[in-house]
Amino acid sequence: MDWLQAIILGIIQGLTEFIPISSTGHLYLGRKLFGLEEAGLFLDTMLHIGTLIALLVFYKDILMTLLKKPFSRLTALLVVGTIPAVIAGVLFSDFFDEISKTGVTIGWEFLLTGIFLWFADSIKNGAKKLDDLSLFDSFFIGSFQAFAIFPAISRSGMTIVGALIRKMDKEAAAYFSFLLSIPAICGGVIFQLKDVLTGDVPQISFVSMLVATLTSAFFGYLAVRFMISFVKRKSLKIFAVYVWGLGTLIIFLQLLGIF
Repeated sequence: MDWLQAIILGIIQGLTEFIPISSTGHLYLGRKLFGLEEAGLFLDTMLHIGTLIALLVFYKDILMTLLKKPFSRLTALLVVGTIPAVIAGVLFSDFFDEISKTGVTIGWEFLLTGIFLWFADSIKNGAKKLDDLSLFDSFFIGSFQAFAIFPAISRSGMTIVGALIRKMDKEAAAYFSFLLSIPAICGGVIFQLKDVLTGDVPQISFVSMLVATLTSAFFGYLAVRFMISFVKRKSLKIFAVYVWGLGTLIIFLQLLGIF
């Protein structure tokens, strides 16, 4: 992986982790384009560390508060909201790892993401803020996050949809969606690191991997700020149209035996 590929993959991960078009699905396409399939797990882990850094920087104030008051109500909300993703990961990780490697369902998953994003625009904007969330609300939103175990289902998109269904204000929905992704990404990175350390780590230069990780962190931070503002004022339908077009193209290429 050269510097240019590292930068491109870092940009892809940073933007698509929070713009609701699926980072895992886009990384799969990026690795395939550059012929880096053998670096999949290790590369994905490092790029996710980049977006985790972006979240830690963006939410530094609220995270410092949680460190000082670890048994707060917000901590309980994050724990309860993470439970569905943990259950899905423990029970079905092997099955979905195989799906991720082959990419056989990726086109259909992009189409499904688009359906949920389009549906989100039909939901009337609610009034709930972060302080108004119940534990059930958090568990419900987290259940939508669990669907992101499919490689091309957008985690951010699904949790925003779940939050809107529970009558959250759009800006608050995006804010909580990204906050909830912190324990999910942390857990995913730890789980992946275990496999990376016990397997064969591909020969990728330290400099290229560092460039990819830092690029992911920088563009991830920009994407978080952008999306929280965007969801408040604009429609998610533009992202639905994009993933529908991408999913349709992938399915067409698969039918032709090209992809």
